[in-house]
Order: sequence, then structure tokens, then C-alpha cells
Amino acid sequence: MFGFFKSPGNNLSNESNSKGTINPGRRTSSEPILITPDFDHPSSKDKYKDDFRDSGGLQSQTTEDLEKYAVYKAEETTKGVNNCLKIAEDIRSDATRTLDMLHQQGEQINRTHVMAVEMDKDLSRGEKLLNNLGGMFSMPWKPKKTKHIAGPMITPADNPSKQSENRKEQREKLGLAPTGNKGRSRSQTPPPEPTNALQKVEQEKAKQEDGLSDLSDILGDLKSMAVDMGSELDRQNKALDHLSDDVDELNSRVKGANQRARHLLSK
Repeated sequence: MFGFFKSPGNNLSNESNSKGTINPGRRTSSEPILITPDFDHPSSKDKYKDDFRDSGGLQSQTTEDLEKYAVYKAEETTKGVNNCLKIAEDIRSDATRTLDMLHQQGEQINRTHVMAVEMDKDLSRGEKLLNNLGGMFSMPWKPKKTKHIAGPMITPADNPSKQSENRKEQREKLGLAPTGNKGRSRSQTPPPEPTNALQKVEQEKAKQEDGLSDLSDILGDLKSMAVDMGSELDRQNKALDHLSDDVDELNSRVKGANQRARHLLSK
């Protein structure tokens, strides 16, 4: 007499929509719930980077967040110091190579001037021979000399032993030669691991002080190398002027010797 009606929820619990997915309004209690994470929520690092602008500022943060923020800032400062130190070390390496090249260039100028002195000696013997070839029926010929070729000018500052010592020091700074005590002397015992934020910040401050001290040493080295470069360039400019005068003298004498030779051959 009485009929039993099925519940619509039970009747449709396993139904699927036209796309083959479970209708969320008819999910049974045994089906798992898929929770999508909120990727738009800023992470701690993002909050530290924008100084908590999106979360009420520094005044609205807990003590724990402020401690983490202090550690983050200390680590960022240490990274900045280390980056500056790396750049300074690269500049010092380039400056050392440049200074070494300048020393080699100076030695090349010196060797060229020594060769000019040897040419002067050979040319003097040739001039004497050309004068003797004229014989008694030829007018005497005397080469025209305007200056004496004395060779390279070496000052006390240009002493080869001092230059070698300077190059050795520069190569040691570059790491191309062994050194006794390179860099600042620091304790070989590693510091204990920090147990709280304050100790971590203090540890980062110690690293920053070491890095800044090394940076100061490198800047001092760069200043010394800049002075050495200026002195070396001044010395080479003077040496080149002196070499240019001697070469001009040799060219003039060679032209005179060629004219004498052509005069003898034309007879």
C-alpha cells in the first residue's frame, strides 16, 4: 500500500556529467577533497625583500619574524661584501697582468736600444772601410755624426734586480708563485654553529669584517700598482724618446754611407 521512494542523492551518487567527471554537488563523503595551494601567497623571502610592505610593515610583525628578517638582512649584506671582494680580486688580477706586460715591454725597449748600440759599432767599421776604399785619388770622406749613441739609460729605479723583485711580488699576489702568508691570518678553528638569531647575525658581521678588511688590502694593492704603472710608463716614454733620437742618428749615418758607396761605384 505504501511505496518507498529512493533518495535523489542515492540515485545520482554515481552519475557523471557529460564530460565524464564527478559532479561536485553530488560528491559522497568518501571521496577525497583536492586542495589547490595558493601560489600567490608571498613566501618569507618575498616578505623580507619588500620589508613587509604587504603585511603591515615592520611594526606588525612578530618577534620571530623580525629575528629571521635580521638574519636575512645580515646574510644579504655578507653576499654584497663578498661580491665586491670578488670584483676587486678580478681587477687586481687584471692589473697584475697589465703591470707584468708593462715590465716586459720595458725590457723589450731596452733590448732594442742595445741592438741599436751594436748597429752603431758595425756602422762605424763600415764607415771606416768606405773611407779607406777611396784611395789617394779620392777626396777624404768623413761620416757626419751629430751625437754619440750611448745606449739605454738605466736609472737606479730601473735596476733589473728591483724590477724582478717587483714582478715577483705581483705574481705572488696574482697566485702564480708561492707566498708565505697570503691574505689575513685567521683562526683555523671553525666557529661554533649559531644556536639563535643573534649569534647568526654576529657570525655574519664577523664575515663582513673579514671581507671588508680583505677588500681594504686589495684596494691598497691596486693603489700601489697604479703608481707603479704610472712610473713605468713615464720611464718607458723617456726611454722611447732617447731610442728615437739614436735611431734617427743611425738612419742619417746609413744614408750617408750609402751615398759614399754609390759615389765610389760610379767611378
